[in-house]
Amino acid sequence: MSKVDTSHKSKTDWERLDALEDDDIDFSECCELTEEMFANAVARKGLKPVCRKKQVTLRLDADILSWFRSQGRGYQTKINSLLRAYITAQKKHSEKAAANTERINHSN
Repeated sequence: MSKVDTSHKSKTDWERLDALEDDDIDFSECCELTEEMFANAVARKGLKPVCRKKQVTLRLDADILSWFRSQGRGYQTKINSLLRAYITAQKKHSEKAAANTERINHSN
C-alpha cells in the first residue's frame, strides 16, 4: 500500500516568487485586459448577492434539472447566471436591432 501525502504544506517556491520584480513576470501568453472585459466581469463568489433573490416554483424538464444537479453544489446559482447571461444577450441584440433600424431610417 502506497503512503498518501496528507501534508497541507505548499509546494510553491514562495521565496523565489517574493524575489520576482514586475519586469521579471512573463505576460506573453496573457491577453490584454480591456475596460469592456472588466465591465462584463462577474465576481460574486463569497460576496453577498447584489439584491435579494426571490423564491419561485419553476417547472423544468427532468433531464435539464438532472444535468444541473449533477454539476454539484450551486446548481441553482448556475441556472440564475445563465438566465442573466441570456437576458444580457437579448438586450444587446435588441439594442443592435434598434440601432440598425435607426440607421436605415436616417439613410432613407
